[in-house]
Amino acid sequence: MSTAARFTLDPAFTVGEVNPRLFGSFVEHLGRCVYTGIFEPGHPTADDKGLRQDVLELVRELGATAIRYPGGNFVSGYKWEDSVGPAEDRPRRLDLAWHSTETNRFGLSEYIDFLRKVGPQAEPMMAVNLGTRGVAEALELQEYANHDSGTALSDLRVSHGDKDPFGIRLWCLGNEMDGPWQTGHKTAEEYGRVAAETARAMRQIDPGVELVACGSSSQSMPTFAEWEATVLKETYDLVDYISLHAYYWPEDGDIDSFIASAVDMESFIDNVVATADHVGAALKSKKKINLSFDEWNVWYQPESEARVKAFAQDDWPEAPRLLEDNYSVLDAVVFGSLLVALLRHADRVTVACLAQLVNVIAPIMTEPGGPAWRQTTFFPFAQAARYGRGEVLDVRVDSPTFETKKYGEADLLHATAVRAEDGSVTVFAVNRSRTEALPLEVALNGLDLTSIVEHSVLADTDPDARNTLDQPERVAPHAAEGTALQDGTLTAVLEPLSWNVIRLA
Repeated sequence: MSTAARFTLDPAFTVGEVNPRLFGSFVEHLGRCVYTGIFEPGHPTADDKGLRQDVLELVRELGATAIRYPGGNFVSGYKWEDSVGPAEDRPRRLDLAWHSTETNRFGLSEYIDFLRKVGPQAEPMMAVNLGTRGVAEALELQEYANHDSGTALSDLRVSHGDKDPFGIRLWCLGNEMDGPWQTGHKTAEEYGRVAAETARAMRQIDPGVELVACGSSSQSMPTFAEWEATVLKETYDLVDYISLHAYYWPEDGDIDSFIASAVDMESFIDNVVATADHVGAALKSKKKINLSFDEWNVWYQPESEARVKAFAQDDWPEAPRLLEDNYSVLDAVVFGSLLVALLRHADRVTVACLAQLVNVIAPIMTEPGGPAWRQTTFFPFAQAARYGRGEVLDVRVDSPTFETKKYGEADLLHATAVRAEDGSVTVFAVNRSRTEALPLEVALNGLDLTSIVEHSVLADTDPDARNTLDQPERVAPHAAEGTALQDGTLTAVLEPLSWNVIRLA
């Protein structure tokens, strides 16, 4: 067994309050996320609007909050007008982003209906097309969605059966515009200008909108940091957030670096904060730009890209099976570590969206006409969304380390803790060792905690264990043994390669 890992919790040392939007997700018109995912008329559980109620139940259990829509790469060719009005009259279009045919049977009204049925915690996060379109179309969409009535576009919405405005507060100004793969890809100067123009105009309709400018598609982009600086020089006083996107997989079979992926995620966040604050300082602004980490996940990207490229040039399928990664326990532990990274930066990361919600690199899987089930990654997200509410305490670990090819020396323990309003505390901890249990000691100063409510573990003797259509409940969290709280010190043993949730009251 490894040497113990240690840290101290004290209510005097905090990071910041968790914004509920940290537990957002993402619905894109990609693969089967929408069609046979959340929307399947004719499914045994479908309601009168075609929404799968078995999926709605799981989305509620997952605890997803802000749900970004309709993309993603899809948004850069999106015509919002195609997605409103009688479904049978909506046009079929080629989707260049995912080489598919879009039927538009699920559109803006259906998206809002879906959110309302998920519940009050679900909030719209709408992206506008700044790839093939621009300021005018963004304003038209905003007026259609949010204006009460008495104008051509708001009255059009009413005539389509939606009397009440959609009340969309949070808007993304395009998607990954730095990426050459993006339809309508732009330079930082070009994008910064159109984003500023769009933001200024949208605020003329509603000064209270919250706007997200596109940051880099990843930290590895050749224009990273320079892109953020250029875009923010144009938009600093007009936007509220800059976006970040990151996906992780075991590149070249390098499992140890994969396990330490959150090292990269935390450095990405720190670097974007530093860049944004540098621009703010140069502009002599007192305003702080927050971060919207609106795409993050484990995603076996090379396999997905090969699948899309395999389509024949003249083959434009409807809702093909794309990006349907089946997640293992190993993936779920890395995923949990990424959640820890987001919580550790809750002072500046105030929006985050797990990409995506159903079927497409998702915590929830479905079969057409068949069941829906939880992937291994479902459990860390649902637990963090439920118990990660309140104030993040500052956690500085003293941990044994291990060597990684990509990130050098990394701590075996990756952890954070959140204190709820009632004074209870939840510790989220990952043991990155593949072979050794990790003893944990946590000194609790001034927290008045006397009992352990639970210590839940996601781990397995087979790190490749997964939940599948045939074995939908093969992997689930289990209770740990031997965790104790005595004389102001929490002690526990973290199983090898494990995600741990320790709740104290």
